[in-house]
Amino acid sequence: MPVILIVDDEPLQRDILKTILDSEGYETHTAASGREALSIAENIHPDVILTDLRMEGMDGIELLDAIPKKPFEPSIIIITAHGTISSAVEAVKKGAFDYLSKPLNKDTLLLNVRRAVERATLLRENIQMQKELFRKFNIEGIIGKSAKMQRAIEIMKKIAPSNVTVLINGESGTGKELAARAIHYNSPRRTKPYTAINCAAIPDNLFESELFGYEAGAFTGAVSRKEGLFRITDGGTLFLDEIGDLSLPMQSKLLRVLQDKEIRRVGGKEAIKVDVRIISATNKELEKELSEGKFRDDLYYRLKIVNIDLPPLRERVEDIPELAGFFLNKYNREFGRRIKAIDPAAMKLLSEYHWPGNIRQLETVIERAVLMNDRDTIGVSDIKNELWSGQLKGSFNFDIPEEGIDFESLEKELIRKALARANGVATKAAKLLGLSYKTFLYRLEKYHLDGNPIRKTE
Repeated sequence: MPVILIVDDEPLQRDILKTILDSEGYETHTAASGREALSIAENIHPDVILTDLRMEGMDGIELLDAIPKKPFEPSIIIITAHGTISSAVEAVKKGAFDYLSKPLNKDTLLLNVRRAVERATLLRENIQMQKELFRKFNIEGIIGKSAKMQRAIEIMKKIAPSNVTVLINGESGTGKELAARAIHYNSPRRTKPYTAINCAAIPDNLFESELFGYEAGAFTGAVSRKEGLFRITDGGTLFLDEIGDLSLPMQSKLLRVLQDKEIRRVGGKEAIKVDVRIISATNKELEKELSEGKFRDDLYYRLKIVNIDLPPLRERVEDIPELAGFFLNKYNREFGRRIKAIDPAAMKLLSEYHWPGNIRQLETVIERAVLMNDRDTIGVSDIKNELWSGQLKGSFNFDIPEEGIDFESLEKELIRKALARANGVATKAAKLLGLSYKTFLYRLEKYHLDGNPIRKTE
């Protein structure tokens, strides 16, 4: 129930307002002075304060300045006589929600109170959402006891309060966007927008207008002005995923924004100042892209003020039990299940698996196991069919020779075998390996296996 505090040094006026608002179902409290209102507000945390402008001692404007803004900021409506409207207008400029002129009209009063309650409710919900996001993306809560993850987490904690650009490296599925969100929500920008865009998913001819916006008439179909992501995200953080796929012309335009901190809409002449922190991510080896002329070195060094390397899951095996337990609890809640544990043999299987799809693949395996399981424990039979190793080798148990193995050679051989089994169809081979089509193509390019007779589909 919305809580309203009525502040007026005239008892009759207080009683009239209380009677009207009580009849509408509001929880109302009254105060005879600004000082008394401050004391009451500390205990009841009102959604709306309805206060007279002219009062003995502390007046309405002084109350506006003094009222606590935490834990929630109330909406303040100033009640003023005709001769003091200019003062009420000044109060609105200083943060009051609105003002009402005497004599009060009941319908106008109730309409303004309702709008003020809605505004206060939205503010409370927004603050609560920000707290939940902070808890969800708290850097301290990121799972990772392995040395490489601890190193990444330490870097995140150090650079989160700053405004430096960050480049996150890691294979697909290693949690690059989670890291970007954690940096944002642990920074002073946490109450401002966080926007993510996949550079590989937007055609180059649309990318400029997506980032910078456009003016009406800039091109066919541009019937009105559109704000780009830089303007929408002003004051916040823009996450550019798959930055390695950005074309050279767009790299040049992005570099100019980083240097000048201003943009121009497509078709526009006005330079617009923007304050946006850039976090980018890639699964490509950008140093190789530099040497091949596919990525600008000046942009690379602008983006890489701080570099964070997220290890693949196969290099942080000690984190698998905790990650698997986290996903088990998550999908127990989502699907209303009560699965208590993962069988030790199944956990051993998870820990020995190569995880080409990294954490994203592990989450998918656990999600399906929880959804399909009717028992209180996840066993080997619940997960083995989800793992590509069983499809290619027929067994999960194989010995590593004492001299070790050449992992890249093993991965290349598995790709070749998957392509052979899929008759050269890339989508089928990717499915056999438990990889997304895009990740599979990346590995083909990485190992120079992208020649004929590979086909996307049959």
